[in-house]
Amino acid sequence: MEPISQRGGPLSGVRVLDLSAYIAGPYGCTLLADQGAEVIKIEPPTGDNLRKYPSTLEAESRAFLGVNRGKRGLVLDLKQREALDVLLDLVKQADVLVHNFRPSVPARLGIAYEQLRAINPRLIYCAVTGYGDNGPNKDKAGYDQVLQTMTGMCTLQGPAEGPPEVLYGSVVDYYAAALVASGVSSALFAREKSGEGQYLGVSLLRSALTMQSARMIWADSEPKDVGRDMRSGGITGIHPTREGYLYLSANTPHFWNALCELTGLTALAADERYDTVRKRATHRDEIVPQLRAALAQRSALEWEAVFGDVVPCAAARSVEDMFDDPQVLAEDMVAHFDYPGVGAYRGFKHPVRFSGTPLPEPFAAPAFGEHSVALLREAGLREDEIEALRAKRAVL
Repeated sequence: MEPISQRGGPLSGVRVLDLSAYIAGPYGCTLLADQGAEVIKIEPPTGDNLRKYPSTLEAESRAFLGVNRGKRGLVLDLKQREALDVLLDLVKQADVLVHNFRPSVPARLGIAYEQLRAINPRLIYCAVTGYGDNGPNKDKAGYDQVLQTMTGMCTLQGPAEGPPEVLYGSVVDYYAAALVASGVSSALFAREKSGEGQYLGVSLLRSALTMQSARMIWADSEPKDVGRDMRSGGITGIHPTREGYLYLSANTPHFWNALCELTGLTALAADERYDTVRKRATHRDEIVPQLRAALAQRSALEWEAVFGDVVPCAAARSVEDMFDDPQVLAEDMVAHFDYPGVGAYRGFKHPVRFSGTPLPEPFAAPAFGEHSVALLREAGLREDEIEALRAKRAVL
């Protein structure tokens, strides 16, 4: 691997200290690493809890590998003064620091924004929290699906007659990660003009609310409960076929008419009772059985071919299928990695392509404490100082 400072990318030369754990903060920092930033992942002696997440891999958590690519790893026990001093020395040379401690914790550790700003006024300090810096919930632990449920996102999932359902896949976490990367990039740009760093607050609450921007507009006169199927007409969604499941989107008149024609249900398209989304939602119990009877004549893959680009659809596939999907391969999204105890594995690259500042090839997440000694040497510590820190387990 080429030296970190020579990897290229739009954020080449930016140094990020990632003290965060789980998904939102770490993946936000990974998005920065993908763009060429030097990211140092700093873990406590117990490690990022995501390393302990259940996985079919024996040597490491699949989730940890997925959200921590492109970083070097350092283990510091910040409850020991010597380890804190190491961090403070790193802060002096850093551009960005990201953490996901609850709001009351950083000051106790000696790493609150004002404390670090005093030694590096150019530092961009990003705090990722569950609920934000203020309010009655500020010190509560925040988790993806808790925030989904709290903010009403779950009331839109699942069939209309069923209970609210959570979305799996950590969608709130990943959007918060995108907010971290976006916010940090904007703050770096602002610093070019002002010469000053600043505090950034990203929360899962803000993420969950912002993800529903199209829904979070309520006129005072609008009924608050419009039903889960009202805007999709009860037609858009996943349906069984002869083999496999198929997602269909047929909200617009054009797509609705095309769906009816290609499934042999032209009488439905001609019926005025079904000519708007809301009318179709009202009569979904009449329409859906006919649609599913038609879909049962072919497999999901066959219907995908029939509908082509005329009706938006997709056969339900597994995540693993994506590594060999022709469209994914054409977009050059697959990356190849190697990790101790795991061996070779595949993952994905940064989701944005840059024509003028091509992104460097990503490398695997760090093993626990993998780069601790090398990073301490780069920071100017002597071998005896490093050994003393390791003997006290201030550094692992």
